[in-house]
Amino acid sequence: MRNLTMMTDLYQLTMMNGYFLQGKAKETAVFDVFFRQKQTMNYAVFAGLEQAIEYINDLHFSSEDIAYLRSLAIFDDGFLDYLRDFKFTGDLYSVREGDIVYPQEPIMTVKAPLIEAQLVETALLNIVNHQTLIATKSARIVQAARGKSVAEFGLRRAQGPDAGIYGARAAVIGGCNGTSNVLTGQMFNIPVKGTHAHSWVMSFDSELEAFRAFAKVYPDMCLLLVDTYDSVQGVKNAITVFNELKASGHKPVGIRLDSGDLAYLSKLARKMLDDAGFSDAIIFASGDIDEYLLESLNNQGAKIDVYGVGTKLITSEDMPSLGGVYKLAAVERNGKLEPRMKLSDSAAKITNPGFKTLYRLYDKKSGMAVADLIALEGEKLPKPLTLTHETERWKTTTLKDYDVRCMRYKIFENGKNIYQAPSLEHILEFAESEKGKFWDEYKRIDNPQIYKVNISDGLYDLKQSLLKTYKSL
Repeated sequence: MRNLTMMTDLYQLTMMNGYFLQGKAKETAVFDVFFRQKQTMNYAVFAGLEQAIEYINDLHFSSEDIAYLRSLAIFDDGFLDYLRDFKFTGDLYSVREGDIVYPQEPIMTVKAPLIEAQLVETALLNIVNHQTLIATKSARIVQAARGKSVAEFGLRRAQGPDAGIYGARAAVIGGCNGTSNVLTGQMFNIPVKGTHAHSWVMSFDSELEAFRAFAKVYPDMCLLLVDTYDSVQGVKNAITVFNELKASGHKPVGIRLDSGDLAYLSKLARKMLDDAGFSDAIIFASGDIDEYLLESLNNQGAKIDVYGVGTKLITSEDMPSLGGVYKLAAVERNGKLEPRMKLSDSAAKITNPGFKTLYRLYDKKSGMAVADLIALEGEKLPKPLTLTHETERWKTTTLKDYDVRCMRYKIFENGKNIYQAPSLEHILEFAESEKGKFWDEYKRIDNPQIYKVNISDGLYDLKQSLLKTYKSL
């Protein structure tokens, strides 16, 4: 475990120094983590909580850290002395890893002394933004694979070691069933997968010789990469080796395609393997695969059993950032939390004020999710419940018979971790279960049905009141 306390933006520390000098260090503040709407993403799969917990548990400034900050000559000596005993003493709330979340929803809430809440912004956003982004991309890819197995193969293209390690973990939360990343497999008990590269074939005098050598070393896990020189001839050479393995009492695994027209080549390879008596040999495909290519391959009837997805998953190539933000929602005044709201010319950038919670509402009969509700802490939900669109007030939905789940869990209380993080296995089970509670129309890759995310009447009234107040400032 690394101490990431100094992994922060300078302005967090300069604000902390200012709070200290202004006597505001101990004032309680509430900050929300949420993300804004993205055109290419209609939902997200939350990930990164386990690493966020580790970060907060280990928050402290070492003597070396303080010496470095002193060398910058911009911080008060009293503030630097205060940092010697710094630790997180506040509360942290979060949704569970693997939960489906939507824009504007408070997926994390920090309620802590202002000076502490300010520090943790950068690291929490760094952790949650990246892992949630990759988990979401993974979920879209796995969905487009339509039940076919997907493995994460992106370590070589990830933006650095941490992105490769924790990106692979997030990809598994999103639905991948394994990774090529051995360290991630070791750290999180994730199945590791892989075959051989083109360099193995090219290091021998012929492709057939290379295949025979690989089969000799791994007779019971022989999956051969067939496209080094010519894919069709590669399949023929693989079948030759498979027959030799079969004659010696071993069962080949299959072939891997890594280039070319994957739809055409997979259908041709499937026929060749079936005709040769290897109908149970799998066809593994890799390359520049994403959810859009997978949709196309499925529509073309490609005969691919397993996908290895690399660059476009681990980098989330078409959407390189989640866009998560950390916004002040309340501050303490005279022992009471007062709501705060950021205004903007864009309605989408006006924040939700106050100390809030998040509910998911399910149809009681079908068990399917019908709406999410952002409400003020302690606000009661009546039955029946009428949901009203925040800006288009004529749009209403009344739920008469519904179940409700509070999505927010208390993770830290007074600086103490009170949440027992589930195993990755349980996170995956939960994630799969929750995805199954959303109709397919909400999960479409293109032009999905918009899922309802509403604010409660109490929160709406508070926002309107603050809008009137702020206009007079």
